[in-house]
Amino acid sequence: MRALVWHGKEDIRCDEVSDPEIQDDRDAIIKVTSCAICGSDLHLFHNLIPAMLPGDIVGHEMMGEVVEVGRGAAGALQKGDRIVVPFTIYCGECDQCRRGNFSVCERSNRNARIQENVFGHATAGLFGYTHLTGGYPGGQAEYVRVPFADRTHIKVPDSLSDEQVLFLGDILPTGWQAAVQCDIKPTDTVAVWGCGPVGQMAIRSAVLLGAKQVIAIDRLPERLGMAAAGGAVAINFDDESVIERLDELTGGKGPDACIDAVGMESHVGFAQPDTVYDRAKQMMMLENDRGHVLREMIYVCRPAGVISIPGVYSGLVDKIPFGLAMNKGLTFRMGQTHVNRWTEGLLKLIEDGLLDPSFVITHTASLEDGPEMYPLFRDKRDQCVKVVLKP
Repeated sequence: MRALVWHGKEDIRCDEVSDPEIQDDRDAIIKVTSCAICGSDLHLFHNLIPAMLPGDIVGHEMMGEVVEVGRGAAGALQKGDRIVVPFTIYCGECDQCRRGNFSVCERSNRNARIQENVFGHATAGLFGYTHLTGGYPGGQAEYVRVPFADRTHIKVPDSLSDEQVLFLGDILPTGWQAAVQCDIKPTDTVAVWGCGPVGQMAIRSAVLLGAKQVIAIDRLPERLGMAAAGGAVAINFDDESVIERLDELTGGKGPDACIDAVGMESHVGFAQPDTVYDRAKQMMMLENDRGHVLREMIYVCRPAGVISIPGVYSGLVDKIPFGLAMNKGLTFRMGQTHVNRWTEGLLKLIEDGLLDPSFVITHTASLEDGPEMYPLFRDKRDQCVKVVLKP
């Protein structure tokens, strides 16, 4: 089969690889009908996440048709079922899964001992996302093996298009969880840093959850326009001070909740001293992540407010004003998404016409064109916000 394969920094190729096979009774094989490039994939593209190996198949946003089912998954799935595959692999039986904390499943990471040395405790297995999270082949491919498939799936009706439901596997529940973590009240202002795909979903989620005001912060007009269309007040940080504008919009109180939909590759050019500091330390391998957004959120967030972090971080980040956060009484909530905790309700919103996640798609391409789409997506060329690939 054809698949997008990691060969090193900024080197993704469309290769011929072996077809996946059933390895466990709870496995299923799906024929991928749609997959997508995620912002998290760019961290792999830039080789900023450890434990990728040449030959690894990338991608964790995918859906398709079930073509083979192991005996242990046959009660939940059958050939011909149309499913979205969540990026988090979960067993459904361990203590964390019973609590609904699917992204920290205690059984699905087959390289748990390796990750324990780095994290202290292992988290769930993830598709196409380094050997620290299991080394599972990803879904930017013609076929993919789904472990624990009796649980790790989302059945979707034929009445909805791939484009409407594909993002149930990652960016939609990620944006929703980010907003839910804010404990939004009808009087709240929620500010979202980053208007990429996750940021767009967080904005619409905050609106649906009843926020009085949602503020979107970015620099690209097409992304800010998309955010405004979803009900947000837009701030272009190239044109105005984020701090001053937030003060104006909140009567000097600051946002009640702040969402970091940017993560480890935060950048605002070289306009501010801390961005120069971060880039220099990262180049010298003295720091993993660039923390400008985290610092700014801690500074502007209203005392007793919430910092919600769906953006991915990989390791060490420097000069975080933790004393300021402690004295302001801020609550931090973060983590990989517990996808299936949210999907039943989100699917109903889509079926009822209250939410159509396909608005975020700007580019559709073939799997063979995937290697060219990675730098296009990274550089935001051609007003690119989200790329969907068709194997």
